[in-house]
Amino acid sequence: MTDFELLKKISECPGAPGFEQPIRSLILEHLDGIVDEVRMDSMGSIIARIHGKSEDPVMVTAHMDEIGFIVTHIDDQGFIRFHTLGGFDPKTLTSQRVIVHGKEDVIGIMGTKPIHIMNPEDRKKAPKIEDYFIDTGHPVAKVKELISVGNPITRERALIKMGNCYNGKSLDNRISVFILLKALEQLAGSELDYPIDAVFTVQEEVGLRGAINAAGHVNPRFGINLDVTIAYDVPGAQPHEMVTQLGHGTAIKIMDGSAISDYRMVRYMQGLAAEHNIPWQHEILPAGGTDTAGIQKYGQQGSIAGALSIPLRNMHQVIETVHESDVQATIDLLVVSLQGLGDYDWAFN
Repeated sequence: MTDFELLKKISECPGAPGFEQPIRSLILEHLDGIVDEVRMDSMGSIIARIHGKSEDPVMVTAHMDEIGFIVTHIDDQGFIRFHTLGGFDPKTLTSQRVIVHGKEDVIGIMGTKPIHIMNPEDRKKAPKIEDYFIDTGHPVAKVKELISVGNPITRERALIKMGNCYNGKSLDNRISVFILLKALEQLAGSELDYPIDAVFTVQEEVGLRGAINAAGHVNPRFGINLDVTIAYDVPGAQPHEMVTQLGHGTAIKIMDGSAISDYRMVRYMQGLAAEHNIPWQHEILPAGGTDTAGIQKYGQQGSIAGALSIPLRNMHQVIETVHESDVQATIDLLVVSLQGLGDYDWAFN
């Protein structure tokens, strides 16, 4: 399997928050033979370990869930109403295909009131989630036979290569799942100072829930989170609004809306990037939380935590875009960071 084929399978695999079974199975299948042991915590996050000399683990997280929806009502005509699982920009949902995961997978279309019959006031309003319904094309009896309230819904979208970029659904955060798997492949069989607990977390998109729980199980000394970050490097953007830019390297997180990275981890990763000629950029994300906060705060003693972020255009929209060179830079910096932890002075200074 090529790297693109693996990424395509990971991106297209369903796994809404709380319903991660399909993507969890795919990750477990790929982990076979490249880590020393695998276990799952009480919420279903995967904890994959590569042994090290110390007893104190480094926890590396990549959340496996994707933003999605959940069925809340089926009306007498068979149209489906839903609630979001994670944040969406409603204007991007019009006429998009989705998959309702009921007794079997059912394709549906997100519909709303056509512009031709909107009054002038309606046309001025931004769409809201509650304006949408899902049309499956089936008669009501078939819909109610296959689909129930509480079934998850994910987007139907193929991953493609677009120039030097990957474009598809759920690259938040399936690109990080891919990166962590590729890093583990490189580290398999290595002699490490600190054991790696690679944690593929659940329910990040609804409040970092999986990482908070997993940190209690792992109790890490160090933590590195992998997630995407905003690349608003498009026409009309001001330099201070961009956060990061595609093709400029992996982003070393300084802070986001939920955590301030440990300055020692920031310095450590910046130094390694310079030493190994790995392209990188700063990340200060004004709003939005990541699993960085979970691994930093919820072990028994807390952890020395930081993060590597992959610049992403069109975040939390129907399709998202990352640059292949940023992906490779993130893999490279993650690997050397995990290999060198024992050689760095972690004292406060």
